[in-house]
Amino acid sequence: MRGWAGALRAAGARSGSGPGLGGFRERFDFGGRDVVSWFPGHMAKGLRQMRASLRRADCLIEVHDARIPLSGRNPMLQEALGIRPHILVLNKMDLADPRRQPRVLEHLKQQGCSHVVFTDCQRDGNVKKIVPLVAKLVGNSPRYHRAESTEYSILVIGVPNVGKSSLINALRRLHLKKGKATAVGGEPGITKAVLTRIQVCEKPLMYLVDTPGVLPPKLGDVEMGMKLALCGTIRDHLVGEDIMADYLLYALNKQQQFRYVQRYGLAEACDNIEPVLRRVALAQGRTQKVKVLTGTGNVNVTMLNYPAAAYEFLRDFRAGRLGRVTLD
Repeated sequence: MRGWAGALRAAGARSGSGPGLGGFRERFDFGGRDVVSWFPGHMAKGLRQMRASLRRADCLIEVHDARIPLSGRNPMLQEALGIRPHILVLNKMDLADPRRQPRVLEHLKQQGCSHVVFTDCQRDGNVKKIVPLVAKLVGNSPRYHRAESTEYSILVIGVPNVGKSSLINALRRLHLKKGKATAVGGEPGITKAVLTRIQVCEKPLMYLVDTPGVLPPKLGDVEMGMKLALCGTIRDHLVGEDIMADYLLYALNKQQQFRYVQRYGLAEACDNIEPVLRRVALAQGRTQKVKVLTGTGNVNVTMLNYPAAAYEFLRDFRAGRLGRVTLD
């Protein structure tokens, strides 16, 4: 708790500097932090295997989080795309701000991404567009050494925890009326090994390969790393829940997303994370008993559990309970 008290004091000091419109911070002070590299051994192995699989792929489906459509798309994956047809699937659209979509599409078009599909793998609406688009793109592209094959082989790529396995399962559910083929989880890196081919469609005969997500060994931009962490592509403890919660508050205020005020019973929007976490702890009952040494012996004191409150704050954002937010 002592470390958290210091972190909250530091956050309060950061909150007090550089007020902008409405008294909110115009920029976030990262305090000289750097985002820790997150590139486990199974990811390096997965990248090597993915490169080997490229020769057999007719089309690449890159899955990314719709809340961070411009942040963290892996440059190594960009290089691997080559001349093959490429579809960018921006998943979790139900959690992103729909008003930002036109601007995002325009920005991606300038980067050379002309085939973009927004999806929510819990609902199958836009997922239905993927197989016909793949068939159209592959049909209009040279297949070289795969020209004689009647089946389509699709490689699914992307950073961790953006819904690659959920997309594969949704495609199978739609086109084959079958259940889960790959494990799904809310933590980055749950798909630990490159899996065998998974059939997702009968007509046309289409197989997909699921791969572990890959992040660059080093993120040059600390703010980009923070956005990735908020969306769960980097494990929380590597960045620190305290600064993540503070950055989330900064981002919500910057975009005038004030649903947290009502959810936690605050009197008004706030730019200081400490009173916000205090209200979260009270609202969610996040307390803990701590022994305090006094002149008459140990006394049990009930204190607010700020680390648990920060976790709840992050979890509410990730579940969409603080509104639909696009961080880019």
